[in-house]
Amino acid sequence: MLSRKGLIPEDYLLTRLAEDVQQPKFRSKARKARFVAKNGACNVAHTNIREQGRFLQDVFTTLVDLKWLHTLIIFTMSFLCSWLLFGMMWWLIAFAHGDLDRQAGDSVPCVTDIRSFSSAFLFSIEVQVTIGFGARMVTEECLSAIVVLIAQNIVGLLINAIMLGCIFMKTAQAHRRAETLIFSKHAVISVRNNKLCFMVRIGDLRKSMIISATVRMQVVRRTTTEEGEVLPLDQIDIHMDNPVGTNGVFLVSPLIICHVIDKDSPLYGMSAADLQHDDVEVIVVLEGVVETTGITTQARTSYVSEEILWGQRFVPTVSEEDGMYAVDYSKFGNTQKVPTPCCSARKLDEAGGIARFKLNEGVTLRPSVRRRRGAASVARRSRLDSR
Repeated sequence: MLSRKGLIPEDYLLTRLAEDVQQPKFRSKARKARFVAKNGACNVAHTNIREQGRFLQDVFTTLVDLKWLHTLIIFTMSFLCSWLLFGMMWWLIAFAHGDLDRQAGDSVPCVTDIRSFSSAFLFSIEVQVTIGFGARMVTEECLSAIVVLIAQNIVGLLINAIMLGCIFMKTAQAHRRAETLIFSKHAVISVRNNKLCFMVRIGDLRKSMIISATVRMQVVRRTTTEEGEVLPLDQIDIHMDNPVGTNGVFLVSPLIICHVIDKDSPLYGMSAADLQHDDVEVIVVLEGVVETTGITTQARTSYVSEEILWGQRFVPTVSEEDGMYAVDYSKFGNTQKVPTPCCSARKLDEAGGIARFKLNEGVTLRPSVRRRRGAASVARRSRLDSR
């Protein structure tokens, strides 16, 4: 695929095709297993399932969920078994009617030109796949032969409908479309509009749009309730401030999804130092309807503590060229450092916000151009006075 070899940089992740993506090299403490892998696969193993019969109650979904090798084996064996079964029935009808030892010119047989099991098996294939070579055919001599003919046609139609429908669904599954929905490899935390924010970048490589696209975020971590109950995988929803101001996103160009870390956020009490020591995993889910097929698709990824960059923000990727907007995907995952307090959002609120925190701590997050020009003019005047 062109998207893998040259057109797509290595700074971000394809959600479904990135099993071989090189992860950032870092040395950190041993941490718990991640709940969702970078390629969107859920790292959950279902064991000790005693009611296996529930899967057989929905045979079609079970066949679609199987691997391709198993599906092709079942597809081949279903036809072979049905041909052999009805071939045996045609042979028994011919044997019971005495057609196997009948000479030419005798009474009319149930099925013409059946002399052995091989010819009965070939006739079974001709009936079920409607080939009809013409040498063998059913006569009105035996009612049982007519009944078997009707039954085999019905069974053949059912097998064709189920197996061909299963293969079609496997080839047209929605997660194939999700391969071109991309996430930035890292998430960032920095100040935006005087608020500490958690941000990720999402994008779509295809020109066909995702209709009614929505983005959800969850924090997965180990928590303990007030009663002492331990929740190993506590999933906490976090609110997002989408760029368009609603729950849906218009995913034509790459967008930065922002979560304001306020008092209702599970990241409210986390500082830069806490981020390096706590086992935090943020799951991002992008879902919508494929414009060309109308099937709902979903792409997932996650960010652990080591993949969240504190004090950085994403660089712009969209520029205007020759009257149209151009997206430079080589900058999709690029970030740049920006002045950001290392304390938590709770401490910022207790200090009175970003502005009050800057006054108290003596930190200048973003010096203005006017202030820099004023300082330069004062220095110039002092040099002139000294002369």
